[in-house]
Amino acid sequence: MSDVDVNAPCLGCALVSGATRPVGGVLARSAGLVLHGVAAPSPLPGWVVLSSVRHARALYDLDDEAARELGPLAARVMRAQREVLGAEHAYAFAIGDVLRHFHLHLVPRYRDTPQRLWGRGAFEARPEDLRPEVELEAAARALAAALAG
Repeated sequence: MSDVDVNAPCLGCALVSGATRPVGGVLARSAGLVLHGVAAPSPLPGWVVLSSVRHARALYDLDDEAARELGPLAARVMRAQREVLGAEHAYAFAIGDVLRHFHLHLVPRYRDTPQRLWGRGAFEARPEDLRPEVELEAAARALAAALAG
């Protein structure tokens, strides 16, 4: 990431509270987690993030309720990425080296995704890889509708 400190104030807290709107906005909420669009330009429509409602440093700091919700909700989202958006595969990443607020990236991979953007490579996208905001918004709306139904 750039030299901007995403922890002062905490970007994760701003996203889950609604003070900051990522592309795609908030797609779903549960008692312990918020599903929202990724807070950066994306090369992959449907790249979303599950963030803890409560400020927690990492998975090991989640309260029991959020920890119980995490697996089932992540699986539902990843199924929707495949069924609704046509992704061939979906990745889950919880790295936490930059933003110190628990978040799990759920990243779809499509048939036409260049191999250099597979897996962790998705974080290394070049400016020319980034998709138009309207496409990212449409994918987010489709996921939100699928999860609500």
